[in-house]
Amino acid sequence: MTRRKSDLHELAERWTLSEEERELAAGKRGATRLGFAVLLKFHTLYGRFPHGPSELPDGAVACVARRLHVPASDLDSYNWTGRTAEYHRAQIRGHRRFRECTVADAKELTGYLAGTVAREERTPERVREELMRRCRAEGVEPPTPGRCDRIVAAALHAAEEALTAQVCSRLSPESTQRIVSLVAARAGRNAAAAPGAGPAGPSQNDPPLLKTIKEAPGAASLQTILAEADRLLAVRSIGLPPDLFTGIAPPVLAGWRTRAAAEAPSLLRTHPVPLRVTLLAALLHTRERELTDTLADLVISLSGLLRAAAPPSDGPR
Repeated sequence: MTRRKSDLHELAERWTLSEEERELAAGKRGATRLGFAVLLKFHTLYGRFPHGPSELPDGAVACVARRLHVPASDLDSYNWTGRTAEYHRAQIRGHRRFRECTVADAKELTGYLAGTVAREERTPERVREELMRRCRAEGVEPPTPGRCDRIVAAALHAAEEALTAQVCSRLSPESTQRIVSLVAARAGRNAAAAPGAGPAGPSQNDPPLLKTIKEAPGAASLQTILAEADRLLAVRSIGLPPDLFTGIAPPVLAGWRTRAAAEAPSLLRTHPVPLRVTLLAALLHTRERELTDTLADLVISLSGLLRAAAPPSDGPR
């Protein structure tokens, strides 16, 4: 597909070497000159080195080569993993005041992510984006993709531990015990059921109270209203404090609620107590709001049905 003129202009602006960059490449010849310049420009734009020529945008090499007055085909002879390329990367790091990621850097990055974005966003992709941004801001060359994955996973885990501890600290011992009992194995049932067995929704495997809380309302009727009122009373009997999730980002709370609704009790029982309690508390917290709204809607619907079914009045006599 032919590039639009605006795309070509933007590419040329981004990939045309500055005078300073040309001077850094001076003294090098042929493939090494073009290879060095491409590495330098990529690092300037992205804060890291490309893993190979496949990462270079179409037309980027031609822009750099044009500025150096060398053929773009020279890059075909550049050894991306050889000693010369290693020397070039070291030169570029020194010039741009970047350093390779150390164990101490990885620890600092994990702590930073755990205390910031991982408390607000539970998606690895978003945390990874912030990791790349932080590395660039700190002059740290991002580690290998596999090591980045481990940093992101560690940050998400640390943030979850901190958040669940915060939630549990706001619960009374009595409320905590009531929450834990929601998924306690029942006598006469197989408490060692496979942890991932089947998705939960209200099912025969749910303990009675949890199953009741999860159930969806039926059609508008007096019986349905009474059943929903019973569910609401059951949720409120747990005794969740009103400020339980104050300071918890809505996407995080929504994710906990979804997990608690989807996981079977046997799987929920395998989680550490703080996580188990937090997941169930998130379900209870959101169900209380949902049940309150449902009751209001049911009363309105039933009132409308009763009015529609009432015989027409004869009017004033």
